[in-house]
Amino acid sequence: MTQQLNWDPLNTGQLFGELFTSMSRNPEKLMQANLDLWKEGLELYQRNLETFLGKDADPAPNTDRRFRHEAWTQQPVFNSIRESYQMLSRHVQRLVDETEGLDDKTAARAEFFTRLILDAMSPTNFAGTNPEVIEKILETNGMNLVNGFNNLFKDMQAGDGQLRISMTDYEAFELGKNVATTPGKVVYENRMFQLIQYEPQTEEVLKVPLLIVPPWINKYYILDLQQKNSLIHWLVSQGHTVFVMSWVNPDESYAEVGFDNYVLEGVVEAIEQIGQATGEDKVNAIGYCIGGTLLATSLALMAGKGDNRVNSATFLTTMLDFSNPGELGVFIDDEQLDSLDEKIDQKGFLDGKEMATTFNLLRSNDLIWSFYINNYLLGNDPRPFDLLYWNSDSTRMPARMHKWYLRNLYLKNRLVKPGDIEIDGTAIDLSAIKTPAMFVSTEEDHIAPWQSTWSGALKFAGPVKFVLGGSGHIAGICNPPANNKYGYRISTRKLGKDALAWKDKTEKNEGSWWPAWDQWVGQYAGDKIPARQPGAGSLKIIEDAPGRYVKMK
Repeated sequence: MTQQLNWDPLNTGQLFGELFTSMSRNPEKLMQANLDLWKEGLELYQRNLETFLGKDADPAPNTDRRFRHEAWTQQPVFNSIRESYQMLSRHVQRLVDETEGLDDKTAARAEFFTRLILDAMSPTNFAGTNPEVIEKILETNGMNLVNGFNNLFKDMQAGDGQLRISMTDYEAFELGKNVATTPGKVVYENRMFQLIQYEPQTEEVLKVPLLIVPPWINKYYILDLQQKNSLIHWLVSQGHTVFVMSWVNPDESYAEVGFDNYVLEGVVEAIEQIGQATGEDKVNAIGYCIGGTLLATSLALMAGKGDNRVNSATFLTTMLDFSNPGELGVFIDDEQLDSLDEKIDQKGFLDGKEMATTFNLLRSNDLIWSFYINNYLLGNDPRPFDLLYWNSDSTRMPARMHKWYLRNLYLKNRLVKPGDIEIDGTAIDLSAIKTPAMFVSTEEDHIAPWQSTWSGALKFAGPVKFVLGGSGHIAGICNPPANNKYGYRISTRKLGKDALAWKDKTEKNEGSWWPAWDQWVGQYAGDKIPARQPGAGSLKIIEDAPGRYVKMK
């Protein structure tokens, strides 16, 4: 039987049908909006006409990075194109935003996909209306377009017929050579993860070892790109005995692996093995993004069983309450998940490239159109960039686990409902967690909005500190003290429900939050002891870091 293609997997046809129907219910408002556009268009036409006739006129303010080339403001033709596009974009976005009769989720989806369409229509994305591209055509006699076509052809080949825009020079990086270079050894592995123990850089180390739980949809070395911005290297240099979980890149044989396997055979098993390696009965733990969600679930499981081996827990950009998941929520409803389930079931896993595409759409101008212009219109080869190499090094997700995670956490928000989830016969209740915790979030995070992470931090029974750093989901976390960038706010009293009020009343500190975290965790890290070497305990060395699992493509 021939498989039918789904031409609208995001269900945007129905979405815009609802939008246009709602608009039509208020024809007076629609007419007024069009009159406003007509009036603003006449003013723009008159201003541009005067400019063409030689009269000096100040161009409209431009804060959009897409139009940073001087021609967009200095040359009348391109200034007119820019201002017309920006005027139309403002009008359409305002019209969509002010449409009445839509529920909150539908309104958010309409706003998001309207913005995607407007971004795609930008004059910067077309050779004939982009002055930088026109200059390059004249400079190279059109060879930039030839090079761009070759780049396009290569990307189509690499994507097996689907366009996968190259973001960096993938040949410029090699794991263990110039990324993921902090010295360490793999000391344990099972079917779910390899456990890396890093070699000490100090003569003495803190008694309580440190476990890092990275997200399973990305590879751990975002925290160990290069020494200058490596959180792992910095932690080791502060005297922590650092262990990190390097998740397996699952294939179809993992189709029935579930979220509970990631808890039991993952986090809980890692804590057990660290005890074997060090002889300690306590660990401090850090969870990053959904690795933090997994860590919190594990802590609730352990609390239900009376297991208090985790001395402190740190949650980096971690959501536990998914009632407001930000723009990711526009991709999650029953219809879209049903479509995704069919695709996942065919392979037994979700290809990481598809998840990467979703995240790229959240910042389409930065992560799609800028590379489209550079690679295909300007004909430039992608430049080496360690962060974008990591971003393109995607990980697959087991079918059962990924379907469960999206439906039960993102769609139904079951994690914050005491006892609504059960793992290994134990009801999961976040309010049973008494482990001292710190939540670190960032102001510009588009994946885990900080007010949503704040809401999750309120669920714990133990003492909780909250840190709000600057920048976004990655840059705000991988923010070494030497850079002295972004700044942070840190709570000094018990958290309340009003996150914005807390932000307004809390003083902003300069620089990185890393030293403040290290001071906080120090009270749970114990005394100094002679440095531990990987393999010195009951766990023997399997191979050098970064290990085999992270190299699985």
